[in-house]
Amino acid sequence: MDTSIILTLAREALLLMVLASLPPIAASLVVGFLMSLVQATTQLQESTLSVVPKLCAAVLALVIAGPWIGGQLTRFATQLFLVLPEIAS
Repeated sequence: MDTSIILTLAREALLLMVLASLPPIAASLVVGFLMSLVQATTQLQESTLSVVPKLCAAVLALVIAGPWIGGQLTRFATQLFLVLPEIAS
């Protein structure tokens, strides 16, 4: 069992996790910032005003980036299943 293969797979899995979670997190961050600006300029300090737009932005980002995320996860799973026999022996 070669530890470099395991370390490479672990590194790629962590990188894939970050890349797959980036679209909804970035969309929520941008919408949250914009809603904070609106709340600061209008002096409305209601916390529920920012939750719904951030949730909608995250869902929209997942709908738009979903095929890409699915393709990346499929690619990684295929690569993992091809490397598993090398790890097991």
